[in-house]
Amino acid sequence: MRPLLLLTLLLFLPLGLGQKSGGGVGGRPYTPSPPPPPMSPGPAPSYPMPVPYPYPGPVYVYPGGGGSLGVAPVLVFFGLFLLGVWMVRGLSRAGEGVAPASVGRLRLALLVRPEVQRAIRRLAEAADTTTAKGLADLVDEMALLLLKEEPAWRFASYEASFGDEERVLALFDAWMLEDRSTYQETFRHFEGKKVATPYTPRVEPGGRYLVASLLLAVRGELPRPGPPDRKRVKEVLMAFAGSTPFTLMAFHLAWTPEAEGEGLTEEELLTLFPHLDKV
Repeated sequence: MRPLLLLTLLLFLPLGLGQKSGGGVGGRPYTPSPPPPPMSPGPAPSYPMPVPYPYPGPVYVYPGGGGSLGVAPVLVFFGLFLLGVWMVRGLSRAGEGVAPASVGRLRLALLVRPEVQRAIRRLAEAADTTTAKGLADLVDEMALLLLKEEPAWRFASYEASFGDEERVLALFDAWMLEDRSTYQETFRHFEGKKVATPYTPRVEPGGRYLVASLLLAVRGELPRPGPPDRKRVKEVLMAFAGSTPFTLMAFHLAWTPEAEGEGLTEEELLTLFPHLDKV
């Protein structure tokens, strides 16, 4: 419901408010189907191993005390032991309420600078949006860029949800749609496809903010939601950067304004992103 309500609101905004240029980059890792396994040849011929001289005497295994149990029973016992350990750990994690997957969205409003707009565009242009490693690298670089801009931070919001992978990815898609509805899309690089739209920047007095929205879905847990202050924003950025190609399921970066020279006014900022808190 929330993305639909926001989209309806934007349709009725006064023309002087609201959407300016915006960009998006990201996607889900592309994992091609594995090739069929090669046909295995028949069993190789076996030959008797030479026995050193003098020949060893026969080895007898006695079932009673003092005799050897043999290798097979020991392996079975060891396997059952490992299975028990695995089950105990699984029950322990279930008792602790550890979610199998999570999705988080950090929105950060900062004072706009053309250098930052150009840096984000360069990252979006060069990113490999088809592989988990490329998306994880994009998360790292964007987190680093925003951490360097800490003096320019002014407002932020953070939300997260937890559940199975299907639920998390469904919410990821909904939040991504909501982000894209807040601007006129002038650049998009999604899962290997790039689209740039001609656009004339709308420079207005009082335009001074840029909003970056980082949306990440991972296997495992992201930080829990909480009031965003500077310490919290840093914690979330570091947690996002801690995702790996093995845990990352999807990532999307949205930012507005995308065109150099534009900036959101405070009225536009609070209209488009009403849940931001001052940091």
